[in-house]
Amino acid sequence: MAHATEADYLVVGAGAAGMAFVDAVIDHDPGARVVLTDRRVGAGGHWLDVYPFVRLHQASEFYGVASTPLGTGRLQTQGPEVGLHERATGAEITAYYAKVLVDRLLASDRVTFYPGHEHTGGGTLRSLDTGRSVDVRVRRRVVDARYLSPGIPATTPPPFAVDGARVVPVGTMPSLELSGMPDRWVVAGSGKTATDACIWLLAQGVDPDAICWVRPRDPWMLNRAVIQPDPAIFLGMAADLLGAAAEAATPDDLFLRLEDLGIVLRLDRSVTPTMAKTPTLARWERDELRTIENVVRLGHIRRAEPDRIVLDGGDVVTGRGSVVVHCAAPGLRYPPLVPIWGETITLQPIRTGFPCFGSALAGFVEATRGDDAEKNALCPPTPYSNTPADWLTMQVLGNRASLSFGADPEIRAWANTTVLNPSRIGPDDMDRASVADAVTRLKRNAPAGVARMAQLAGLSAP
Repeated sequence: MAHATEADYLVVGAGAAGMAFVDAVIDHDPGARVVLTDRRVGAGGHWLDVYPFVRLHQASEFYGVASTPLGTGRLQTQGPEVGLHERATGAEITAYYAKVLVDRLLASDRVTFYPGHEHTGGGTLRSLDTGRSVDVRVRRRVVDARYLSPGIPATTPPPFAVDGARVVPVGTMPSLELSGMPDRWVVAGSGKTATDACIWLLAQGVDPDAICWVRPRDPWMLNRAVIQPDPAIFLGMAADLLGAAAEAATPDDLFLRLEDLGIVLRLDRSVTPTMAKTPTLARWERDELRTIENVVRLGHIRRAEPDRIVLDGGDVVTGRGSVVVHCAAPGLRYPPLVPIWGETITLQPIRTGFPCFGSALAGFVEATRGDDAEKNALCPPTPYSNTPADWLTMQVLGNRASLSFGADPEIRAWANTTVLNPSRIGPDDMDRASVADAVTRLKRNAPAGVARMAQLAGLSAP
């Protein structure tokens, strides 16, 4: 017999997006009741499955839920990132979400959590353990917080055939130390996970010459030093970006200009990157990664054999005893953009590159506005980027979204209270000359910069 309950919202997915949305809804709608569910055993989404040496690539303050800061907001005082804001480890992030779930959401007595349940449609959940159903009478809306759930190596098989080779997901690398580190490593992937894997190997004392890095595409990455929760730094970066955009002839030309400004980094100056998912990277990481000279650019791996890998563009001998490290999960997803408010609420980024802020913003707007057309006008979705060309699209649509919600005084006031908002100007920042200068330059450069990026991206006028 099915268990029955009711709530205003059924939120499917207790990862970063779902948690930020629920937190904002219950904070600003005192009558709202929520059923939150996830297939995993707890809150935190993919962070429950990530590799043990993972660290948030951006400042901790930009991540989490609006009511409860992640971390202490401190600047690092030792190590290679002295002066930059702290970045949480994977363990710290999962502990944070567990604490937010218990101390914030469940403690409100307005949120009920069903872990280990799958959503089978409508208001129906099914326990993955017992098969028992839960029927939720949803008074308002189902919220899809899984639309952009990332694919990670721990839960995604390698996208190539394995024919006798030793292939391991990145998360199992530390356990290999127990049986003796392999003599040779093949790291498969071009993104943040692959860079983390290579940095970890180098930190363990692995000779760079013992690493073969299969990079089907070279990536552009944002310089972590300019993506900081300080409006003088962040808004100053945005002003410089838009100034460069106004003069750019092509997407590649823009990225080269941004590199000269210290906004983006690339691993090899002799190669023009074709990937622009743009996680952040520190200069020290870039310099370490440049010590790996055996970089294979023959496309994607099609088959891994005991002593070689077969790629789109040819074979590479790796030698017996090599371990292939699977870092080639899809990561970011690219489904079509849909209105956030429709038959369901489909959570997607709103402010470019900061999904937690977008989900918290959607929760605030849901709690304070009644008309779907108004909500969708205030919060149009922004896509993730993959290539330099669609990075421009992301920037333009994100800028338009920021102008939309930023024009509303109530939303603007709320956005300036949460550190999730990278453009936040707090009370202590109002009288800083460096902030005023950044804001002045941003306003001056934005019209021409956005217009040029829209032209290069082939976007029509709003």
